[in-house]
Amino acid sequence: MIELIKKAFYTGLGAAELTRDKVEELARELADKGKVSDSEIKKFVDEMLDKSQERKNQLMKQFEKMIEESLKKMNLASRDDLDALEKRLSEKIQNRQEKGAGE
Repeated sequence: MIELIKKAFYTGLGAAELTRDKVEELARELADKGKVSDSEIKKFVDEMLDKSQERKNQLMKQFEKMIEESLKKMNLASRDDLDALEKRLSEKIQNRQEKGAGE
């Protein structure tokens, strides 16, 4: 029975959409109906939440990769590029000030 419910969660709701409340609510319903034991419920809730977090992490990595690739295609300056430019500009300003003070 638990395996059937797991499959339903994976296919129906999507593992990334699971919240503790949703999982616990379903587990309570099953317990009330006498379909599963308390130990099975705890194991089920823990497993579903772990899978949900794992899927969220995977989706976040994919999202970050897509953003990074999009920014590269847009040919925008990165934070490192801006930091390097700021450093060079500061050095030039400092050199000019030193030359002006020496005259």
